[in-house]
Amino acid sequence: MLSSSVILAQTTGPLPYPVAKKTDQVDTYHSTTVADPYRWLEDDRSAETAAWVKAENQVTFDYLSQIPYRKQFQDRLEQVYNYPKYSAPNRKGDWFYFSKNDGLQNQAVLYRQKGLDAKPELVIDPNKLSADGTTRLGVFSLSKDGKYAVVGLSKGGSDWQEYQVMELATKTYLPDKIEWVKVSGAAWQGDGFYYSRYPKPEGSALAAKNENHQVYFHKLNTPQSADRLVYEDAKNPQRFHTVSTTDDERFALLSVSDRGNGKDGNSLFFLDAKSAVKTFAPVVAEVTNFSYGVVDNDGDRLLILTNEKAPNSKVIAFDTKKRTFSTLIPEKPEPIAENSVSAAGGKLFVEYAKDVTSKVAVYDYSGKYETEVQLPGIGSSSGFGGEKDDKFVFYSFTSFTFPPTIYRYDIASRKSTVFRAPEVDFKPTDYETKQVFYTSKDGTKVPMFLTYRKGLKLDGTNPTLLYGYGGFNISLPPAFSPFRIPFLEQGGVYAQANLRGGSEYGEKWHEQGMKHKKQNVFDDFIAAAEYLIAQQYTSPAKLAIQGGSNGGLLVGAVMNQRPELFRVAIPQVGVMDMLRFHKFTIGWNWIADYGSSDNAEEFKALYAYSPLHNIKPDIKYPATLITTADHDDRVVPAHSFKYAATLQATYKGPNPVLIRIDTNSGHGASNTKKNIETTADIYSFILWNMGVKTLKEIASK
Repeated sequence: MLSSSVILAQTTGPLPYPVAKKTDQVDTYHSTTVADPYRWLEDDRSAETAAWVKAENQVTFDYLSQIPYRKQFQDRLEQVYNYPKYSAPNRKGDWFYFSKNDGLQNQAVLYRQKGLDAKPELVIDPNKLSADGTTRLGVFSLSKDGKYAVVGLSKGGSDWQEYQVMELATKTYLPDKIEWVKVSGAAWQGDGFYYSRYPKPEGSALAAKNENHQVYFHKLNTPQSADRLVYEDAKNPQRFHTVSTTDDERFALLSVSDRGNGKDGNSLFFLDAKSAVKTFAPVVAEVTNFSYGVVDNDGDRLLILTNEKAPNSKVIAFDTKKRTFSTLIPEKPEPIAENSVSAAGGKLFVEYAKDVTSKVAVYDYSGKYETEVQLPGIGSSSGFGGEKDDKFVFYSFTSFTFPPTIYRYDIASRKSTVFRAPEVDFKPTDYETKQVFYTSKDGTKVPMFLTYRKGLKLDGTNPTLLYGYGGFNISLPPAFSPFRIPFLEQGGVYAQANLRGGSEYGEKWHEQGMKHKKQNVFDDFIAAAEYLIAQQYTSPAKLAIQGGSNGGLLVGAVMNQRPELFRVAIPQVGVMDMLRFHKFTIGWNWIADYGSSDNAEEFKALYAYSPLHNIKPDIKYPATLITTADHDDRVVPAHSFKYAATLQATYKGPNPVLIRIDTNSGHGASNTKKNIETTADIYSFILWNMGVKTLKEIASK
């Protein structure tokens, strides 16, 4: 039975929304009073919140069920997604490990084969680990000798992981079981491995603030209670502490970041297994705004990717004996793509971003340039990592209409050959992608990719989906998604804007979208919409905007600022309450990008654009479908709950304002089935609110 606080329905809006009760909760930030009437929706375990969620979903799914082509979209999404999808192989000794999804499996399955021509054998099938296929394989870390692997599983879309240890000869699990792991890998050294965890949370495991990140060493065949505490910093509870090891397991590397205090970089320490000293020694002792990541070691030297005094990043060497630094690969005009320096076969593979597309250069360990990998075209590459004795490596290449294809690169001959190419249910040659550069409000040139069916008429009538992110030094390079195909088949235009705040042009591009400069990101997105309209790709009546997480914040802010530009808005798992985001799970980690309401000057900037706090009754909002999930413990669903309740109570116009709350799912869809269902609902909602009554028939290719 529904709570009395939500059983009543509004009568002034287009739909019978549940009425969420308002409380008199008020907070004062630096002499500014801010009401928070839906604070009670932050309690994800209360019966009242559960009743509101149930009532909202009923309204949303009743609405979506009346769209006549919703099932047609779902069927077509299943068709285009239903092809075998492989990862690039990863060699360990004589074995090659890879994952494969046969087509519509909820989770990819892990296989291995002894040599590239042998028959694959099953290692782990996550689809059999839960009834609904929402248990995910998050970590599979092999020991140096390949005898054991750490297997990390997450359930229902949560970021929490549980670790077990598999013996590969028999593919059976040891009794080892490790809980409350988050923001961690598994770094092998000898008879055990390093990992990071939090103390068991008090209160809600999906919403409670995560503090005191600890590093432990686990020895095989021992209980977790016997694990050795390697590092913690109780005086700085909002820091991340992670340990990795070099390929030869000689060096353990401790990275410490302090984003909760607004610092965007990390400090770095090393422990040499060959040394009598058993404590971590500093490479960089203090956390700053510069990042340092070890790529590999070359004897005593650590090869490090850093952006210190190099906004586009460079590779340096640190001599652990002499404690001296030297430059190995200097900074170039093109930025090194984020974390995109790989080591294999005694070579360094460095991916540069040239106007958001990949260029890969090969260097030796002395920093001498050798060659450029000839990629198949303009797009994005990934991979190239491996063992020091590898003779060849694998990489994947993709673009908007180029499905991910795996290539084998022979290090000696410097030649690439196709290893695996997918067969997809559409004709890539029917579509084209072009990159344009438009001008933002302050004169900055911003790149954007446009993908559409060949022969598109520029008459302002094309349904267009504009996607963006703009934050956290994350780039949006060209990439293929079969889920976009059904939208393009309906005459749609997919536009992907490379906003400031990302890493497309190095750290300077990132900095221009941080903290007090966050409005630049929104201006860039608005300018993208204005460009699409001015060039007659579309019109406000046919333009939808979409973004997830930080991109959900983007959509929420922009639809407050320029609602007349858009017909439909899809804010997904968004950070909507910019005054309280740091009070949940690892939200404090975002202070480095956003700033904090605890700081008087940063509060002013946050309050000025916070999506939740800038909803006004005189704004004509676009049709809005908010999406979130009950197991999102990264951007907790309370953000979307409070935002939806406020928007529904404030906006009195004719456009629908719905929230779709998935179950047993997290920050992203927890399985293929949920991904297809959510995408079908989004496309159906977009086109229905653009006035599309029926879909074009698409013959199977």
